[in-house]
Formats: sequence, C-alpha cells, structure tokens
Amino acid sequence: MELSLLKDIVVIFALSTFVNLIFTKLKIPTIVGYLLTGVIAGPHLLKMVEEQHQIEILAEIGVVLLLFSIGLEFSLKHLLRIRKVVFLGGFMQVALTALVFFGISRFYDMNWKSGLFIGFVAALSSSALVLKVLQERSELSSNYGRTVLGILIFQDIMLVPLLLFSDFLGPEALDLKTELFELLLKTIGIIAFVYVGNKWLFPWLLRIIAFTRNQELFMMSILLFCLAIALMTSELGMSLAFGAFLAGLMISESEYSHNAFGSLIPFKDTFTSFFFVSVGMLLDLNFVLDHAWMVAGTVALILIIKAIFAGATGFVLGHTFKGTVMVGLALSQVGEFSFILAKIGVEKAIISSFYYQLFLSVAVITMSVSPFIIKLAPGFANFLLKLPLPKVLVEGLFPLVEVEVPAIENHTVFIGKDPVALKLSKLSKYVKLPYVSIVFDPMKVKELQKAGESVIYGDAVNEPILQKAFVDKAEIVVVSVGDMITSLAIIEKVRTMNKRAYILVRAKNINDIEQLFEVGADQVFPENFEIAIDLFGRIMNHRLMPDKEINLLLGKIRNDFYGVFRDRDNKNQPGLLDELPNLEIAVYKITDDSLLVGKTLAELSLRKNVGITLVAIQRGKDLIENPGSNNAFETGDVLYFLGKPGQIAYAYDYFSAADEKG
Repeated sequence: MELSLLKDIVVIFALSTFVNLIFTKLKIPTIVGYLLTGVIAGPHLLKMVEEQHQIEILAEIGVVLLLFSIGLEFSLKHLLRIRKVVFLGGFMQVALTALVFFGISRFYDMNWKSGLFIGFVAALSSSALVLKVLQERSELSSNYGRTVLGILIFQDIMLVPLLLFSDFLGPEALDLKTELFELLLKTIGIIAFVYVGNKWLFPWLLRIIAFTRNQELFMMSILLFCLAIALMTSELGMSLAFGAFLAGLMISESEYSHNAFGSLIPFKDTFTSFFFVSVGMLLDLNFVLDHAWMVAGTVALILIIKAIFAGATGFVLGHTFKGTVMVGLALSQVGEFSFILAKIGVEKAIISSFYYQLFLSVAVITMSVSPFIIKLAPGFANFLLKLPLPKVLVEGLFPLVEVEVPAIENHTVFIGKDPVALKLSKLSKYVKLPYVSIVFDPMKVKELQKAGESVIYGDAVNEPILQKAFVDKAEIVVVSVGDMITSLAIIEKVRTMNKRAYILVRAKNINDIEQLFEVGADQVFPENFEIAIDLFGRIMNHRLMPDKEINLLLGKIRNDFYGVFRDRDNKNQPGLLDELPNLEIAVYKITDDSLLVGKTLAELSLRKNVGITLVAIQRGKDLIENPGSNNAFETGDVLYFLGKPGQIAYAYDYFSAADEKG
C-alpha cells in the first residue's frame, strides 16, 4: 500500500502545528505560517514532501471550499447590488494595472507579447488569501470589503478570457471568432443555470434532504453540489473556484444555507491550509538569494503600483480616502490564478523560465506580506489623513449628505454598525429616546438616513466625529465595534471629552474586560460569555425554574465570574447591557383598578423585583422620557419597558397580580 501521501500530510500537519503555535503566540497571521511551512517542507529546502502534485490537488479543494463558503455568505441579491463594482470596478482595476505593467516590462527587456502577458498576470490578486483574511476579520460585509470582493469576482471571471488570450499570444493558430462565440454561449448558459438553481432547484432539493433529518446525508449533499458545479464550470473552461462560488450563491438564498455553512467550516479550514502550504513550496530560496535586489525591487514595484491603481478604482467607485487606501492595499498582492497563467506562459514560450522563477518568487513574497499589510491598512490610512489632503480626496467623489445634528444633551450615542448597535438605535427611536448613531460605513449610513435614523458617518476614533455627535454632552455612550484596539481608542477619546458619560462596551471575550475598564469603560458586555449565560438561562427555564430565581442565579454567576469588573458604579444590580441578548420592548397600560396607580418607580423597584427597565411613560399626549424614581403612575399610563422574553412575561404577571389585588 502506497503511504507517501499520508506521510506528506502528517509532515505538513506537524510542521504547520509547530509553526502556527509559535506564530499565534507572536500574533502573526496563521496564513504566513502555512506559507512558511511550504517553504521549509518544499522541494527547494528540506524536500520533506514527496507527493507535491497530490498536495496541489488537496490545495485546489481548499480554494473550492473557501469560495463556496464565500458564496454562501454573500447571496445572489448582494452580488446584483454590487454589479457596478464587479464589472466597472473590476474592469478598471485589471485594465489599468495590466497597461502599467506592460509599460514597465519594457525596462525588463521583454518583447510586447511577454510584456502584455505579464501585465495581465500581475493584475490578478489572491481571492483565497484576501477573502480568508476579510472573513476572519468579519469585514466582508463592510463597504470596502464589498468592493474588494466585487473586483476579485471579476478577476476570477476574467480567467477564461485570459486563458484564451494566452492561446492567442502562443505560436499556435487560433480561431478567435469561434472561441468568442463559444465563450458567449457558455456565459449565457451559466447565468441561466445560476438563476434557476437559486430560485427553484436548490431550495427544492435541500428541503427534501433536510426533511430526512439525516445530518450526514445533508453534509454529503452540500459537498456534492459544491464539487459537482465546480467540476461543471471547469469542464466549460472556467476555474473550479469560480464554479464553487456560483454554487454557494445558488444555495445562499435557501433557508438551510446557515446550516450548510456551519457544517462546511472544518473542511474548509483544513483544505485551505493545503493551498497556502502548496504556494509556499513554489518559492526557490536559491533563486531569491541569487537575484535578491531584482526580487526585492519587483516586489516593491508590484505592491506599490497595484495598491495605487486598485485604490484609484475604489476612489472612482466613491470610497473615502480611508476606504481607497484599504481597497488598494487589500488587492496589492499577486494571485493564485496567476500561477496557472504563468505556467501556461512558460509552456507556450510566452515568457522565459527566468521570468517564471522571478514571478513565482514575487508572488509568494507578496502573498506572505499581505496579511500584515491588510492588518496595518486602517492605521496607515489614518496616518495619511493627517496630511493636508484635498477635500475631494478625503471625502470621496460622492460624499454623503452632511447631516447636522441639532444641539443635544443627556442623550445616548451608539458607536458601531453591528446588529447590536443598530438594534439599540431602533429601540431608542421607537420609544423616542434622544440618541445619535456613529456608523463607519457609507452604504449603511445612506440606508439608515433614508429610514429617518439620527446617524452620522465617520470613524469614531477621530475626535471631530465625536464632537459632531455631542459626545461631550452625552449621558450614555455605547461602543459596539468588535475590534479591541479600535474600542480602546474610542473609549479613551470619549473619556477625555466627557468625564461623566456612562460608557457601555461590547467585547468579544471576558479576558478583554480589565483592559477596557482601565481606559475608562463603566460596564463591559463580553458577548461570548453572555451568550453562554443566556443559553444556560433557557435551560433553567425549560426545567421550569421560576423566572425570578433564574434572574437571581444568572446575576450570581455574572458576579462570580467578573464581579468587580462588571459595573464599577452599581455592582449589585444587573445593568442594561447585561440584557442585550434577545432584548425586546414591551408595552403595558395601567387600568383604573390597578394597585400601580399612585405608586412611584422607587416604591416598585422594577429593576430589582422584576428585572425590566422602564424607559418611557405615555401620559395622554405627553411622553415622559427616562421617568424619575419619584414619578407616580396614573390611570391610563402606557408603560414602555425593556427586558428579555422571560423578564417581560414575569412583568406582565407581576402587573396583572397587582390589578387583581386592586
């Protein structure tokens, strides 16, 4: 029995585990660890891997699963929304970059065919690397993330015409009219198939499979759909990865897409690692050392020129300066499909073996540094913004309409564009509580402004944006941005501007609490911990434990795990932020015979006894916002209060019991 492939897999896993263990401690992206694993184990260094071709096949499966998962997350509707980015932005980026590198190739003593070919090869970026990084950073749905994805989709589509173009540049004769006609027919067929699959075929098939309640069958079916459609597009001359993306799009509208995505993650992560390892194996360190200056100069040239022209494309599409910089740097590396084209170029004698080795060295190095570049992009953009740049460059070609927030005080400021921040702003609008939202995503801001939300576009790290939201006069500031470094910077700025503001912060992990308090947070909501507590509360509820006892138990658990850090000003009472998961708003009208009539909020102690938060009282035509503790209830008052479903149910029982006693 041939075990060489199994041995190679064990070697790769062992080496990857060791390298990534060190890299994780040093906070270096794991992708770089996989690339380094490939360099070490590859044929140009230790030669630890024998079946390199088999590893490349596993790598191809990794790219297929990655693009399939991206398609599942994205959906056909989202793709249609960014069609301008895909076709206009993608065409601009590829055409301009290829043209510039064609000009530069003259300095490398290439003929026009080689120069034009290298121009298109260099124009492509790495879908596998960039999309994995953006997915890990939860930035695929951001404004700049959508643009990057759109351009990468266009580049993947362009692989077929570029393969055709490679044949045209080669020595063999080519019937261009026939080839173009066949390409047009294939394109029409694929578009029709995607539409039918998305609308009817796959929702119907998945429904039948899901009703069997067999998870194994469901998983096998998802993998079958993914690989079969990828294979079909490959047979039509397109890339496997592009076919997998289309398969994901077709399933994305199904109600079972989330289950499919969750089941796919372990396979995707495992096989994607093989892709980056296989890329690392291509790097010939001897060639790099022998031509160090040429390689270094070409790497710098690629990164700078690609960043400039990809950024220019982002600017034309309406991005602000910060978005322009982030789009440019995200697309500054050379892509995996370039390897396919470059190999064909050598086989057809379009480029020499020397330039092929130069290309491989440059491609692997640019891919290795890209995770660092993407990570540092926001900080680099903020640094450049300190320069005296033209207003049109800073705000973009299509700046948002300036919304002047009228002078306001004792209000709430919500910072962030995640579902938590958006839900809180909607709740505040619903009960007419004064608030301002700060959102760093122009597309989302336009959408919220049309809905009548009080929202400002901008990066809350910048003090002028905070001043525009009157943070210095705010009573409460909610920071819900996810990223720890950004959260720390915002809290520090807010605390400097407003010493009395009550700052509530969403954090990912309980380990972040202490650091957030050190810079000025008053209360921290570690979402992973709170989700676990919420699930535990539901378990206790299912076991028929009374809601009041559940609330007391959960409060004790919170105090035991992060007691002194939970709420510095009010340690023994549950805070509003503790109630964020599944927070709902409820309404209750006080009747004539209710015992609530004449009672004050202080006497009832609703937060302590019931767990709800009273946010407003509707008294006739008047709305009493943030009612004081001495405010007495009257007949006909309509109470608006916030709480979890269990707390709200308990509140209704509590109020009804008071009515019955009356």
